[in-house]
Amino acid sequence: MRNKIFLYLFIFMFLFTVFIYVNDKKILDAKEEQIENLQGRLSEADIENEVLSRKNAGLNYFSMNQNEAAISYFEDRGINAEELTRKVEDEIISRNRANEDNELVPFEGMEGVMRINKVKVLNHKWIIADFTDGKFWGELLISYEVDENKNLQLITEKSFLYPAD
Repeated sequence: MRNKIFLYLFIFMFLFTVFIYVNDKKILDAKEEQIENLQGRLSEADIENEVLSRKNAGLNYFSMNQNEAAISYFEDRGINAEELTRKVEDEIISRNRANEDNELVPFEGMEGVMRINKVKVLNHKWIIADFTDGKFWGELLISYEVDENKNLQLITEKSFLYPAD
């Protein structure tokens, strides 16, 4: 009787060990597959990040923040280029009035007042800006100077209005 109990116990332990082995093997295989899947997604994300980084570098080529010569121009004059960029953008946008066209836009609003929406400082001399009255829109090329008293002077050089639909 005692031998049968040990035999049944041995068979039970053997089956239990086989069950644990098979179950753990399935879990391990599932985790390995999940790791491989995540590694593939990570490599795809790395490739996409590299592509977007190159594209971003190209898009920022004409930008005050990427133009060492323009930054040096202002640093030589004792002006912080980053602060100046914010000041220029704020100055242009602040010329948007509630009931008046922005004075930098050489067109009168036909469907409302002309407002400058977006500004990009290209270098130490030029700015590009987008404007609209809600229906009609266009772009401006603005030149700017900072005098010795650090006053900002803005001059609209060129502009165009896109044709209406």
